[in-house]
Amino acid sequence: FAPLICYEAIFPGRIHPKGERPDWILAVTNDAWFGDTSGPRQHLDQARLRVIESGLPMARAANTGISALIDAAGRYRGRVPLYQAGVIDLALPRAARPTLYARIGDLGFWAMMIFAAAAGLSRTPKQDRPHATFARRD
Repeated sequence: FAPLICYEAIFPGRIHPKGERPDWILAVTNDAWFGDTSGPRQHLDQARLRVIESGLPMARAANTGISALIDAAGRYRGRVPLYQAGVIDLALPRAARPTLYARIGDLGFWAMMIFAAAAGLSRTPKQDRPHATFARRD
């Protein structure tokens, strides 16, 4: 498994070293410092994005909630609400095939950036074209 501690789950592409794909992700976090804000929900949502981008299920244990078991497609199989004690007693979902992002990482992003830069630099300045004129009716 791939252990993530606290906020490590918010960083894309950092689940596991290249070539070493685990069967699942374990995220242990202390969300108490967020208090009763949207922070715990946002932190859970960011962890869920790591699941979707990697195709790996996640067991997330948070000391103040929200704890969850998330399958490889990002669906919640079980949840313990914020500030409630509880146990999720479910079988760990199976991992999906590696997603495109899990295989190539940020390569797609950088390819699009290079393409955009090349497209922007390849444009030639506009020739002196007559501007459209509008006749004014009185």
